[in-house]
Amino acid sequence: MSELGNNVFGKGQDHALYDRTLVILCCILLATGLLMVASASIPVASKLYDNPLHFAIRHIVYLVLGFITFMAVIQIPMSWWKKYNPYLLMVAFGLLVAVLLVGKTVNGSTRWLALGPLNIQAAEPAKLFFFVYLAGYLVRRETEVKANIRGFIKPLCVMFALAMLLLLQPDLGTVVVMFATTIGLLFLAGAKLVQFFGLFIMGCCAVVVLILSAEYRVRRVTSFLDPWSDPFGSGYQLTQSLMAYGRGDWFGMGLGNSIQKLHFLPEAHTDFVFAVLAEETGFVGVFLIVGIVFWLVGKILTLGKRALVAEKQFEGYFAYAMAIWISFQAAVNIGASAGMLPTKGLTLPLVSYGGSSLLVMSVAIAAVMRIDYELRLESIQATRSSKPKKENKLTKSKQSKRKANKK
Repeated sequence: MSELGNNVFGKGQDHALYDRTLVILCCILLATGLLMVASASIPVASKLYDNPLHFAIRHIVYLVLGFITFMAVIQIPMSWWKKYNPYLLMVAFGLLVAVLLVGKTVNGSTRWLALGPLNIQAAEPAKLFFFVYLAGYLVRRETEVKANIRGFIKPLCVMFALAMLLLLQPDLGTVVVMFATTIGLLFLAGAKLVQFFGLFIMGCCAVVVLILSAEYRVRRVTSFLDPWSDPFGSGYQLTQSLMAYGRGDWFGMGLGNSIQKLHFLPEAHTDFVFAVLAEETGFVGVFLIVGIVFWLVGKILTLGKRALVAEKQFEGYFAYAMAIWISFQAAVNIGASAGMLPTKGLTLPLVSYGGSSLLVMSVAIAAVMRIDYELRLESIQATRSSKPKKENKLTKSKQSKRKANKK
């Protein structure tokens, strides 16, 4: 524990057992999230709880819990994840079934399990556990996935079963994230392009059918296409969000000076926190946060490539899955608030208010940093083991020279 903790910010870059840039990027996003949640939630917290910092305090509590979770998970070796990934998939199914049986219903959706004072959104850990299983499957069946359609279809059947449970909540947004991550990971694992494009077309058709099968989803899509046709009805949330973007201009109105958060923009501190950020910090703030998110994703993708080069397939696929997940969910959240995509109710990773999302993302980042730690540790050990051999060769050459001189 001491070695792990002391080397997060190691004294020398050559001896640091973690990518310090990765740590800094995550800390910047977490700090931005706390700042924006505190700013965006003041009006609604004052109205509902007579305490302007109610949501900010809860967010700080989740940050502390997330840090504790992070420090615990980072001690778990990747061999554990690799060994127990089928059991984690069973836990994912168990959580999704439990939430349908004894879950808490909010706004017509049954997505939360009440654990004392905490409400856990079952879909969040289910996503992570499915991605862990998928990475393990690709290691076990890598040749089968590349060679024939059967290896390609099997993980999709598992995803389909999970999707059915998620749609009963209902939660189409999580299904879309899982589908996108699955096809992205299968593509990176070497699946045939014909299979990949066939699956992509089938997935798009399935999403269209699911949208048409529910009236509220149709309203969301139509309001996304033309929110100004009904600005006080189905398009209300998006038009208010677009106003926030427009008010932000280049440099924003200043922290705390958002007008849209004053009971105009619903869910200002959760799904639409990025709109408040755009209003208060402007295009410059938006550009910086988007850049940081995709810099973080790039670092994780690079880590996945390093793991594959080092012949650690499970670690490589796991890192790829985390990168696709974070990037796609961030793109959907930002795109929805900017009117480029339909609203899906997905949080902005590490930024939006939401205990389940923050805790599960802490687990994901801890696992990613564990991969980096193990790769760096192996590299250092390999370097140290090669030094004695070189020293022995030098010592022998010096001894032979001395003997020759004596003669």
